[in-house]
Amino acid sequence: MPLPEKNNRVIVTSALPYANGDLHIGHLLEHVQTDIWVRLLRTNNITCHYVCASDAHGTPIMLRAKELGIEPEKMVEEFRSSHIKDLQSFNISHDNFYTTHSDENKYFSELIYKKAKESGFIESRQIEQLFDESAGLFLSDRYVKGTCPKCSAEDQYGDNCEICGAKYEAAELGDPVSTISGQKPVVRSSEHVFFELSKLESNVAAWMKSTPLQEAVKNKLEEWFQQGLRDWDISRDSPYFGFEIPDMPDKYFYVWLDAPIGYIASLENYLNSETKETAEDIWSESANTEIYHFIGKDIMNFHALFWPALLETSKFKKPSNVFVHGFLGLNGAKMSKSKGNFLSMRDYLDILDADYIRYYLASKLSPSIDDIDLNYEDFQQKVNSDLVGKFVNIASRSAGFLKKNDNQIGNDIDLEIYKKFISSKDKITNLFADLEYSKAIKEIMKLADSANAYVDENKPWILAKDDKNKEEVIKISSTTINLFRVINFYLKIVIPDTCSKGERFLNESINSINDIDAPLTNHKINFFSPILNRLEDENLEALIKRGSNG
Repeated sequence: MPLPEKNNRVIVTSALPYANGDLHIGHLLEHVQTDIWVRLLRTNNITCHYVCASDAHGTPIMLRAKELGIEPEKMVEEFRSSHIKDLQSFNISHDNFYTTHSDENKYFSELIYKKAKESGFIESRQIEQLFDESAGLFLSDRYVKGTCPKCSAEDQYGDNCEICGAKYEAAELGDPVSTISGQKPVVRSSEHVFFELSKLESNVAAWMKSTPLQEAVKNKLEEWFQQGLRDWDISRDSPYFGFEIPDMPDKYFYVWLDAPIGYIASLENYLNSETKETAEDIWSESANTEIYHFIGKDIMNFHALFWPALLETSKFKKPSNVFVHGFLGLNGAKMSKSKGNFLSMRDYLDILDADYIRYYLASKLSPSIDDIDLNYEDFQQKVNSDLVGKFVNIASRSAGFLKKNDNQIGNDIDLEIYKKFISSKDKITNLFADLEYSKAIKEIMKLADSANAYVDENKPWILAKDDKNKEEVIKISSTTINLFRVINFYLKIVIPDTCSKGERFLNESINSINDIDAPLTNHKINFFSPILNRLEDENLEALIKRGSNG
């Protein structure tokens, strides 16, 4: 996929983390994938706004706040602050990280709902739901368990069976039990609001056809069309933490109605603080804007079916693409707190450098929606071999030879090998643009191997024994430092902290891909100090211990 047009405005989002718990390294996978892509755009001089927010509404938020004995608003803000701190510690470069519980989101949720209603896509219906008399609330699918109506498997949630894969309504479960109170719920009738997605099936299909979605994503979405798209229940009954639906007392927008609208609201909040532009203008159908969402495969139906349809009815621009990734496992198993196989972002940061895992995740990521595994042994080997043994080694083994030249890069550079490194620019850029991060990393490491081979072949440590070879040693070392500079730039979008240290050593800052076309000559560098340390056994053992505590 080519990079977005430079004349267009680009909006990029990561899925909104739910504001009822700490972030874990599974969240990090998506934010690292997004952040690398965003940084790629910026280094290619493309105007890009990267926005996100805390997903703040819904029954789980309400119940968790009640459990903690605080108001939902306070809990949401506390988790939002924690999420911002963790994500910033991993150098995730959001322009804005907002919240869906905001005036801006309320405005856009009501606006989009109103436009959908005026266009004839909103209908009220009486439905039957399971009601927990003990807890005093209607039960959403995930708060009901019972026997699957298709295969009779027990202990299944109220939306789909994990055994046979069947999808159904919670009221169809056999022997249903509330997971909140443990009591058997009763059936009650209630008026609900539906977004008539079925009327927009051809529109959504046309958007899918015209959008370069990943093949696996298209195949998965096609399954929803086999039985026809169903209308979408976008309301919830009181008590509920969310936005009340206009003119419908005690009825609230379902969290998945206002969550994606939170992208627009976060952009609006950012623009209000930075410019006089509005999100309504930038996100309009007529704007020269490209919109890209990064999400996990568990929520692709909301982003690639409901969301485009909702935007269609309200005359907002639909996504240019929705990039989907798989889940992150931990040492060969699914992450699970209860099973003692879980690692929070904060636990990781207490022990290791953020760039270690940014690099490792990048080395595993591809356009596939298959799951990825964080294997501890592979993690340590890849960091020590690639980053320390190959990349950092280029600078550390060459900087010393320039000390005798007052840390000055010479005027004479081996342009043949330098041009070879620069000629990889388009290939590496295109691989990152296509989400082929793993392949891009391999290409960069090939260059690192070439740089080290260049030093090995020229043997400056032998030449340096004779003063008559001084100019040749300076040329070899100056060339090698320039090769390090190119690789440092290619890796900057992946490991920004480490590469900032590399730039301090080089005594320059590079922000645009065009700035590496010419080599550094007659340039004073700084004394070399370690840019990145090896990942030692004791550090890894501490991480494993923290992860095994769940």
